[in-house]
Amino acid sequence: MTNSIKIHSFPLSGHAHRVELFASIAGIKHEVNNINLPEGEHKQAPFLALNPLGQVPTIEDGDIVISDSNAILVYLARKYAPDYLPQDPQLEAEVQKFLTLAAGELAYGPAAARLVTVFNAPIDHDFTKATAAKVLTKLENHMMGREFLVGNVPTIADISIYSYTAHAPEGGVSLAPYPNVRRLLANIEALSGFKAMPTTKAGLLAE
Repeated sequence: MTNSIKIHSFPLSGHAHRVELFASIAGIKHEVNNINLPEGEHKQAPFLALNPLGQVPTIEDGDIVISDSNAILVYLARKYAPDYLPQDPQLEAEVQKFLTLAAGELAYGPAAARLVTVFNAPIDHDFTKATAAKVLTKLENHMMGREFLVGNVPTIADISIYSYTAHAPEGGVSLAPYPNVRRLLANIEALSGFKAMPTTKAGLLAE
């Protein structure tokens, strides 16, 4: 590819990070434009013209604009990095299952727990931690004897669950009981092009 995609992002957003992470690991030429969420830039007319929902991440690929982190992962994999989205229907369905998990249980568990401790969101923290325990147990059991989530090779399934799982301790959710999950995170972190998301001193990481 000759032109780069533009990723409209925010450093502390796990949804945005998964897009930056995938672009970096897959070697997709890109530039990052951080949107100032605390100052409300995402609710101003220029950004709303790109994404009427006023949410990051949003990408521009020439004249094409895509929003929703998982939709972006599918788009980028299809267009630029097909090795990360299996062509076999069964394996592709497995990938989709984890994209759904990332948008559901992971979002309402570790991601939401982190919203409480990092952004003071008015959410039931006990409920988010209980949900996190359930989804992490599910991932722990799935990862027994595996190196990656689907087909034993890295796919966008791994990318979709990485950011909020790795940063679960910021939400007060320990990863200590989940060695298989921690191994998966380490395998992702060992991939060429890995890009970390900034950590915050919150939850279990608070001093």
